Amino acid sequence: MTERHGPTRRMMIGTAGAVAGMALAPLPLLAKTEHPNPMPAELRKALERNPATPVLGNPDGDVTLTEFFDYNCPYCRTNMADVQRLIASDPKLRVVFREWPVFGDGSMFAAKASLASLQQGKYWPFHEALMNMKGRAEEATVLRAARQVGLDVDRLRVDMEKRAILDQIYETMDLADTMMLTGTPTFIAGHEASFGKLTLADLKQLVATARKDML
Repeated sequence: MTERHGPTRRMMIGTAGAVAGMALAPLPLLAKTEHPNPMPAELRKALERNPATPVLGNPDGDVTLTEFFDYNCPYCRTNMADVQRLIASDPKLRVVFREWPVFGDGSMFAAKASLASLQQGKYWPFHEALMNMKGRAEEATVLRAARQVGLDVDRLRVDMEKRAILDQIYETMDLADTMMLTGTPTFIAGHEASFGKLTLADLKQLVATARKDML
């Protein structure tokens, strides 16, 4: 699996760690496959197929694009519109959203609240509200956005402290550590990842490469 920052920067993403107790194959054994550094199947399953993870686009799509993001990451906010355009333009694309709160306590509060909003069926309007907000995501601004999209804030506060929410966030952190990701936003499709602000063309190329590798 490679990482790209723009069209020129490429580097290996390590997969020697473990997520949720799974054992990954040593990288030397993987070198025998067609791709120079393919993602192990167990890692891909953990990354893309957790049923608790928010998914947009075609749930049965032929390619999965995973985004690691933080609600306080300016590039994540900037990229949201292009991610939506990408989904609208590609009916076979499945997109997984991984809350990776790396910008402090406000980011952790926002991540827990956004995942908890799934229980009320309002993840997507809440996600958009958080991405479109002005200023930092922190407790007061997150709860204000929650009220604006019609969430029951008292219930949200209870749900966001449930163990399953924390487990989901910790799994994402473990995945990021396992793959040695360097920051947000990171987009992963197939065996490649791109880090940083991407254009719509960049995102389309990442998905196209993943499709080509499937052939």
